[in-house]
Amino acid sequence: MTSAVPTAAGSAPAADTPANDRPLTMSGPDFPFAYDEFLAHPAGLGQVPAEHHGTEVAVIGGGLSGVVTAYELMRMGLKPVVYEADRIGGRLRTERLPGAPADVVAEMGAMRFPPTSTSFWHYSDRMGLTTSPFPNPLSAATPSTVVDLKGESHYATHLDELPEVYREVARAWDQTLESVEHTRMQKAIRERDVATQKEIWNRLVEKLDNQTFYGFLCESPGFSSFRNREVFGQVGFGTGGWDTDFPNSILEILRVTYTGADDDHMGIVGGVDQLPLRLWEDAPDKLVHWAQGTSLASLHGGDPRPAVTALRRTAAKGDPAGNITVTDSSGSTRTYAAAVFTAQSWMMLSKIDCDDDLLPIDHWTAIERTHYMESSKLFVPVDRAFWRDKDPETGRDVMSMTLTDRMTRGTYLLEGEDPDGPAAICMSYTWCDDSLKWLPLSGNERLEVMLASLGKIYPGVDIRSHITGDPVTVSWEDEPYFMGAFKANLPGHYRYQRRLFTHFHQADLDERYRGLFLAGDDVSWTAGWAEGAVQTALNAVWGVMHHFGGQTDPSNPGPGDRFDELAPVTLPED
Repeated sequence: MTSAVPTAAGSAPAADTPANDRPLTMSGPDFPFAYDEFLAHPAGLGQVPAEHHGTEVAVIGGGLSGVVTAYELMRMGLKPVVYEADRIGGRLRTERLPGAPADVVAEMGAMRFPPTSTSFWHYSDRMGLTTSPFPNPLSAATPSTVVDLKGESHYATHLDELPEVYREVARAWDQTLESVEHTRMQKAIRERDVATQKEIWNRLVEKLDNQTFYGFLCESPGFSSFRNREVFGQVGFGTGGWDTDFPNSILEILRVTYTGADDDHMGIVGGVDQLPLRLWEDAPDKLVHWAQGTSLASLHGGDPRPAVTALRRTAAKGDPAGNITVTDSSGSTRTYAAAVFTAQSWMMLSKIDCDDDLLPIDHWTAIERTHYMESSKLFVPVDRAFWRDKDPETGRDVMSMTLTDRMTRGTYLLEGEDPDGPAAICMSYTWCDDSLKWLPLSGNERLEVMLASLGKIYPGVDIRSHITGDPVTVSWEDEPYFMGAFKANLPGHYRYQRRLFTHFHQADLDERYRGLFLAGDDVSWTAGWAEGAVQTALNAVWGVMHHFGGQTDPSNPGPGDRFDELAPVTLPED
């Protein structure tokens, strides 16, 4: 189970740092490059030759990965041209609730961020965002938690207050993680010990690539009983139940646990969409080529270009790699010397008319095999944090953060700075099959099912009477420019993932395939986490820089400069 530590306003959270140890980060174990150190280095991310200053580079997708890519290319003196089909921010989508204060929002996509997302926090700090602990189950930021399984509810403020079976399952999970050298791996990540990370991880990739999360649990002595596996599936660790991940590769889960991605989560006060929006408007102090005061917004006349409808390879005289020609929904066609594709990769199969020569056939196969998780949420504004009222008979909170096997699955209670002011409830946060159950229902229909479900857990609480506005809902699998919440590899998908992640390093590609770079969290090793979006953006920035004959400072080598040393293990394909 996770815990959260309050953070001073105006600063990113401090990562878990034991005495004499460096912080745990999400830089590893597949490609253990220290992105945070790369970003913090005074030499910067690199430079392109002066003759390329002002050269346009298409950036397709204005989510976090696209905006970070464009921001850093602009700082190098290139001219990013961003295409966005929906809104700046992508799945960093914040909705403002009617009547709610500015610090009470509905985060429809990413809503909680671990301290180990150090590259994400680099940009958050740069934009001056403030944080607050996120109310995960049994965290210090959560007044109380109710676990409701099989019609029986248990109230707790700490894991020790739950029945013994839950503590048994928690111990079993800890023991299971140690069977894959969890403590040793975390120590290696903290110490930036590449050799140890690779020694552990490369062996596990070869051993476990074909294994599901559920199959891995079944082989653990602590989960030999179906009861323990069932309880773990509903309650899980960190943010709650993980049974929706049971069919996925166990490697996906180990990446999360090794890097602390599910621990000590923080939220962004006022909404995480502030990060991409502020980066869009920000005029960096240190710019090459461009006049002081230049921002992404000013380069675009305020707004990005509209949705991309076609991508073509058009040979350029003297350029064996050819150029990238982009057509958008306005009918405009423009040709670029390089392009970065940051939208979800399925878009290249359905929404965008793409030349086959954009990518090698093995990369197209990897995109076609990509597996996305479905996810839905529903929020309502309420008049106040009524859940803090005390039941006169029990002395307990009348309502709690709730984990249940009923339709709602996860219910989160969200408060602002004013303890007596308006608040909000994330009535339901679901995944996969649970999300598909909501898909045909309207927002109001979903709300009615949720109220009925929660009414069985809290029969004495009139939740409806506190609701002050219409529900706000999303099903990411039904969003036309996303078609799912995020990628989650199935067993046997490691090879596909490796192809997509390493695409930024194009030295081994035939020249006719160079110049288009893939980025975004769905080509990262940590899909579903904003950190993966940032890391792959930095990879793409290095790739574009290298494509134009640029280089990094010798004192601050980039991810491509260290590629041969750090590259993910290659599994045989014969």
